[in-house]
Amino acid sequence: MKKVISLTVLGLLLGSSSVWGADNTALEKQMQELVQQNKMLMERVTLLEEILVGKQPHEHQKALAEKVNVRGEEKSMSERLQQVESVLAGQEAGGAEDEGASLIEIMGKSVGLSGLVEVEAHSSESYDDEETSDITLATVEIGLEAHITDWSHANIVLLYEEGEDGDELLVDEGTITLGNLEKFPAFLTVGKMYLPFGSYLTNMISDTLPLELGEISDSAAQIGFEAAGFYGSMYVFNGDIYETGEDDKIDNFGFNLGYVYESDGFTLDAGADWLNNIADTNGLGDFLEGVVGGEIDDYVEGFAAHLLVETGPFTFAGEYLTALDSFQVGELDFNGAGAEPEAWSLEASMTTELLGRETTFSLGYQGSDEALALELPEERYLATVRMMILENTSLALEYLHDEDYDKGDDGTGDDADALTMQLAVEF
Repeated sequence: MKKVISLTVLGLLLGSSSVWGADNTALEKQMQELVQQNKMLMERVTLLEEILVGKQPHEHQKALAEKVNVRGEEKSMSERLQQVESVLAGQEAGGAEDEGASLIEIMGKSVGLSGLVEVEAHSSESYDDEETSDITLATVEIGLEAHITDWSHANIVLLYEEGEDGDELLVDEGTITLGNLEKFPAFLTVGKMYLPFGSYLTNMISDTLPLELGEISDSAAQIGFEAAGFYGSMYVFNGDIYETGEDDKIDNFGFNLGYVYESDGFTLDAGADWLNNIADTNGLGDFLEGVVGGEIDDYVEGFAAHLLVETGPFTFAGEYLTALDSFQVGELDFNGAGAEPEAWSLEASMTTELLGRETTFSLGYQGSDEALALELPEERYLATVRMMILENTSLALEYLHDEDYDKGDDGTGDDADALTMQLAVEF
């Protein structure tokens, strides 16, 4: 475009020189033509700027308009043209140029990228005194949340965990949400998600025992609300564990209800959850698929409750999760009978400054009952210290002590210990 403009101007100048000696009428005619062409060129640049801005999402138009200066009062035509060409070049190059990088920042206002990387080194001694140690890339998580409009957004989470799912990067979450809680208290979410059965709040490195028993991830439809501190939802999905003769149906459902109160330096969060088929949780479902092929006689309902209190530097969290009935013998057994598994977690934390760094000290006690077949310990004690050594970078050290079920319950009656160090970066 620059070459075309230069040749046009040069031709006009040469044309003007060739008739320099002509009469004033011819000279005036050429000057009028030059002014008219310059006006047309200005209109074309303005149109190109407006087209460029119009291609952007609504919320980015103002910022991009400032960049290309659509009105043009403060920039010459050549400066404006160079700005437009630079922005276009940045778009075609995928943001390699400076202007392209700015455009990515503009897009970042509506498309949020987040991530988590956790590397862990651990040493452990099992119930049978077997010692192991390793360094693992424990977690790589990439999240992308796109706010399409004020009333719709999409969320994608990719997850990699070394040693899990064939060491592959998987789509952990993928949802579409319709709603705007700032303007209306209800929302609809559809897609693959972690369903609101259990809270699983912790400052530890290790997952809680309620999470290992009750966490559930599936494709579902969820309707929820948030108003005056109250929150809740209902959801339906087609699970992998089904009653005899009832395969491939959307017949699993649940709901949750809670309340959050916040004031200066104080937060209270209490809630309860119910699920019509606890067999479809990740931990129980994997076990039942291996034992009975995913088919059970009757659905077993599940219940969970949690309480979180934050006051000043202190945090207290408690959670309880249980099946509301027993499974059949041959599905999930405990001590010669059908099991009714349950798990709980209690945790206390204090955050302070140590060596000029934000540091959190945590103590935890967890337990389970009738969950021997799921390889959960009967009791677990934990102690963790986590320090923010750099911005968004933490270093944590955790000691874990497990006690197995007694020999009278078909356990070993022995203890196990583990020491884990974790370096994590979150952005």
